[in-house]
Order: sequence, then C-alpha cells, then structure tokens
Amino acid sequence: MSATAHTPGLVDVHAHFVTDSYIRQAMAAGHERPDGVPAWPGWSAGAHLELMDRSGIDTAVLSVSSPGVFFGDPVAARELAREVNEDGARIVREHPGRFGLFASLPLPDVDGALAEIAYAFDTLGADGVVLETNTHGVYLGDERLEPVFAELNRRGAVVFVHPTSPVCWEQSALGRPRPMVEFVFDTARAVTDLLFAGTLERCPDLKVVVPHCGGALPVLADRIGGFMKLFMPTGTAAPDAVAQLRGLYYDLAGPAFPRQVPALLSLARPERLLYGSDYCWTPAAAAQAHAASFDTEPAPVDGATWRSLTTANARALLPRLAR
Repeated sequence: MSATAHTPGLVDVHAHFVTDSYIRQAMAAGHERPDGVPAWPGWSAGAHLELMDRSGIDTAVLSVSSPGVFFGDPVAARELAREVNEDGARIVREHPGRFGLFASLPLPDVDGALAEIAYAFDTLGADGVVLETNTHGVYLGDERLEPVFAELNRRGAVVFVHPTSPVCWEQSALGRPRPMVEFVFDTARAVTDLLFAGTLERCPDLKVVVPHCGGALPVLADRIGGFMKLFMPTGTAAPDAVAQLRGLYYDLAGPAFPRQVPALLSLARPERLLYGSDYCWTPAAAAQAHAASFDTEPAPVDGATWRSLTTANARALLPRLAR
C-alpha cells in the first residue's frame, strides 16, 4: 500500500533495528533470549523499507529496543552506544527521507550519556534519544540522572521511553515473555517515577513519548494523582499528575484497537497521539495488519483519519521529518 496525496504516509516513531554486532554483544552478555522472547529478530533496511511501502509508512524513526546498550560495563556501554548510533545515522543517510534516529545513551553512566548526547545531536543529527525505563534497576527519576535530563531539556529534546524488564522479573513474569505484561507496567513505573521525582516539572521543554498506548497509565492516572497528593510534604501544593500526563506524547504501537485507544483517549489529547509499528520486534505480517487498522477505525477528530492525525502530530514533533 503506497501513500497518495489523499492518504498521507505514516510516520512511525516506534521502529527498531538490530545489527549482527549488537546481537552478538548482547548475547555474550547473557541475552540469548532477550526479555524471554524465544529468539532475536532479523533486520535489514531493505526488508524494513518493503514493509513500509506495503503499509503506507513514509518514515520510520529507528531505535535500539530492550535490553539497550548497558550490560554492566560502563566502558563497553559507551562503545556500544556510539557503535549503534553511528550505524543508525548511516542508515538515515543512505535512505534520505525514509528513516530517522533516536540515539541510545549508555545510562546509568551520566558522563558517558552527556558525551553521547552531544555527539548524537551535534555530529550525527539524531532526532531524539531513546531511554529504557530502567537500567539494572536505576529508574528515570533517579536523582543521579538529573544532569542528563537537564541537558535534554536544554536542547528541547524528544525523549522516547522504551520499556525493558524490571529487576524483579524472575518472580513477577511467572516464566512468560516480559513484553506481554512486564513492559506495560514498567512503562507506568518509569513515568510515575518521573512524576514523583519532579523531573517533568523541572524539565518543561522535554518532549516525552510514552510507548504502547501509555502502558497501564490511562487506567492508573487518577490513582497516581491521588497518591501524589497524599505524599506531598505538609503545606506543599501537589502537582497535577493528570495534567502532566496529558502533556506527554503517546505512540499507538501494539494492539491499539479496539480497547487500548479508547482508554488512552480518556487521558491524552488527540494531538499527542503518534503511530508506532514496533517492527522488527513485531513480525512484519502483524505490523502490516496493525497499520491497516489505522484505515478502518474512526479517528477522534472530525475530518481527520488516523493516518492524517498521527502523521501531522509526528511532523510537528519532529520538524526535520516534515522537511
């Protein structure tokens, strides 16, 4: 399916790539079955472009998914982050207009992350960064990461949050693949941590993209807001957690219809919704079916389709892609 003047091509903000070198290093670190998934996916630019053309996707913003680039050695993480970011930037250059890049950072190494932010934006021209919900138990609201968020805020950066396994997965996942349930709750856990830490208030110029229709956030938003009020120091006004959540962006990767999108629309404004495929971790056939669902479901804005709505939102968020 190719896009026409009347059917705008989608902008996919939740698209992944892997390289042979990355897989080899991750497996050497113990990730033979990443997050409990039976096998690593294959990826090539050619196969990805074929899927995009069949699905009417103009541009896909690439990122490295879970388990990220930090496997315990900060030096190795710096080197791997630089490697995958340069690989991603090369793919963007080789296919003008078809790909973008959310750069990986070697968190929780703050100095390494700050250096990679500068290189990714100033040298590679990255469109934003991808942050795992936690890195070996260090969540995004951790005070040690404050310099990283301050720098991203200074740049007005797009921050794509991607879930990974929580440190307790051996007990909580019950032997099942972590992306099914654990990812959904780790997304809610990480964003809640940002709320309670005050990071979102201190960094108002961040453009945070929450994946998978917000995970569990739409049904937990009021509960989170109520607990924030309970735990504020006496005499201190509680921030409006729901208002802060409304200010975030949300991609629609995963089984968005028929149940998750209505729940998300009870929290998020339509202008904050973005298309996501989750390819290559979502197989091509499922990703294509997911894209097709955007042509059959009614959009929440009169005169718009899901394609036109999410594409306009993505191009406003990522001006380079609009050009």
